[in-house]
Amino acid sequence: MSKTPFRPLDAFARATLSDLLDLDHAALAVIDPDTFCPSITRIGLLILERSVLSLVSDLSEHTTALRANTNCGLLIGRTPGKGDPLTHPRLSLQVRAAFQDKSDFRAEFLDARPKTKLYFDFADFHVIQFEVVGGVLNGGFGKAYRLGPDDLWN
Repeated sequence: MSKTPFRPLDAFARATLSDLLDLDHAALAVIDPDTFCPSITRIGLLILERSVLSLVSDLSEHTTALRANTNCGLLIGRTPGKGDPLTHPRLSLQVRAAFQDKSDFRAEFLDARPKTKLYFDFADFHVIQFEVVGGVLNGGFGKAYRLGPDDLWN
């Protein structure tokens, strides 16, 4: 009989998810189309109702990678000032990126992230919407939760 390390979603997991989904940045992992190796960068995030969004530039290698392969990953978590970083909650998401009409999200970005006004309308910037395929919430030692696509929003 196999024992799973994952717990059923509970009040702690829901509170932790809510806290993490309030962050404004994440690490984005993509597959480099030239080397077929993973590449990781930090991106800004905007979480709206049931949507995970980012604003990316054509000047960034990760944008090129997302155009070649929409499958990617996000790691959302706080960077602890002290202590063992592995004891702090983090959310690993398997996602698919979809380029959206950025005018559909202009008001939301400018309202939530006023500094984006400096570059939102530049022609090389695009809104990406990440479709959540699945993921893992690690709430600290012994607190792991497997997530389905809808678990972030319920």
